[in-house]
Amino acid sequence: MTQTPFGTRLRAAMDAHGPFCPGIDPHAALLTAWGLPDTVDGLERFAMTCVEAFGGAVACVKPQSAFFERFGSRGVAVLERTLEGLREAGTLTLLDAKRGDIGTTMAGYAEAYLAEHSPLRADAVTVSPYLGYGSLRPALDLAAATGRGVFVLTLTSNPEGPSVQHAVRDGATVAAGVVAGVCADNAAARAEGALGSVGMVVGATVGSAVHDLGLDLAGSAAPLLAPGLGAQGGTPEGLRRTFGDALPQVLGNSSREVLGAGPDPAALRGAARRAADELATLVEAAGA
Repeated sequence: MTQTPFGTRLRAAMDAHGPFCPGIDPHAALLTAWGLPDTVDGLERFAMTCVEAFGGAVACVKPQSAFFERFGSRGVAVLERTLEGLREAGTLTLLDAKRGDIGTTMAGYAEAYLAEHSPLRADAVTVSPYLGYGSLRPALDLAAATGRGVFVLTLTSNPEGPSVQHAVRDGATVAAGVVAGVCADNAAARAEGALGSVGMVVGATVGSAVHDLGLDLAGSAAPLLAPGLGAQGGTPEGLRRTFGDALPQVLGNSSREVLGAGPDPAALRGAARRAADELATLVEAAGA
């Protein structure tokens, strides 16, 4: 049975809790900072503390798959329990896996993260379009069928990104081609004035790139995941300059800035709430 579309659920969660998505990034340095061993046991204690802190308190949570996968099958089992715990808490999950391939392989990734029967299912998953936007069709179609979402890498903040994303072919940048594909997939939601279920990843620190490349993010109806707040240099004021009229669609993301408040669950929850409130105030002021 098809769920309510992801975009609709995300819009309701952002309105209720603020437009903020903390990450769960259990890399070795953070485990050490929390006084935990860099082992599967340490990973599980870290992840379950985050579930306790964020479950029911934020719009969405973004576990980074790589930091679980590095422990092999036992780490992936912890990721399954993390996703399950957040699901039981009624909190949306965005699994940061950045998968991208073609044909049946892409269909396999889609089934792993978006199929109703999968233990690794999340409410949404990040994907890479750099084998061509059309290569993502298995994930896009399965997400639509199950009421889930995808977030497509569009403008990333790493220094290598522009060499691909700003490149021009047939008179348009690669990033503009991604935006055009997302717009087409969100056409029905846009016509209804709703938030679409196909999102984009646009770094909080890309500066003027959205304007310089002439990208119409506001017209895409896409939720816009903006990683890089806090420790990576992104600021709420910077979001306003970067996203302009698309600011109401932005879901700010920070990992290290919030996770540094651990390991106390109440402190983690408080840090996430402050970030969410600050972004909500920014969006409200921009719309006034």
